[in-house]
Amino acid sequence: MIDLNLGSKSSKATRPGIIRLVSLLLFAFCANVVVGQQLTPTAPNALTATDLAKRVDLHYNQLHSLRASFNEQYEGLGMTRNESGTMLLRKPGRMKWEYQSGQGNASGKVFVLDGKYAWFYAPGDTQVQRLAASQLDDLRSPLRFLLGHTKIESELQSLTLAPAPGGSYTLSGQPKGQQKRISTLALTVTKDGAILGILIDEVDGARTHFTFTGEEPNAEIPESTFHFTPPPGVPVVDALPPV
Repeated sequence: MIDLNLGSKSSKATRPGIIRLVSLLLFAFCANVVVGQQLTPTAPNALTATDLAKRVDLHYNQLHSLRASFNEQYEGLGMTRNESGTMLLRKPGRMKWEYQSGQGNASGKVFVLDGKYAWFYAPGDTQVQRLAASQLDDLRSPLRFLLGHTKIESELQSLTLAPAPGGSYTLSGQPKGQQKRISTLALTVTKDGAILGILIDEVDGARTHFTFTGEEPNAEIPESTFHFTPPPGVPVVDALPPV
């Protein structure tokens, strides 16, 4: 889990916590054919960064929900962390990360975006962290864009394309507005536009790598999944947005 860094002294247990990891992942959504957007057929040896970015946009524009397993690896500040669980996305702008394994209190850790607030809690925490969705600035956000209509080319500048193992590709760029925090965001994607991984390099040298497996497009995920109820007796603290 990535460092909360929300302005609360109670969240020192993880670094770099959730807030420093959610501002880029909700990239697209709609139907098999998106009106007004058509991909120009491209020979495999002539594939460009723009072509593949459009394929990613179109792939996720088809969806109204998504379920996938994730693995999250973090390296930075002299520490490493490896955690895994299930990611759930639903249009519009709903997201939930359920951690099932990892170091310390990872099992049971949860991040929920309900459209209005982002909620952060791990078993044993003395507080539930809450932040208005409009103030959310976290490296995990690239996943949030997958349920919107944001285009990759409008989010990443200096976009480049490179081959990756297994016939996949790497789309890399610098997230706009994140120059002081993120040096590079790299998406590992299939030729059809499905995201297999996200690598985030921060300017302080920290690195977070997400990999995704078992993607279930348009999975049945009830709205109630994205409602968070604080555990009995655990106070809710309105956290400060990251600087």
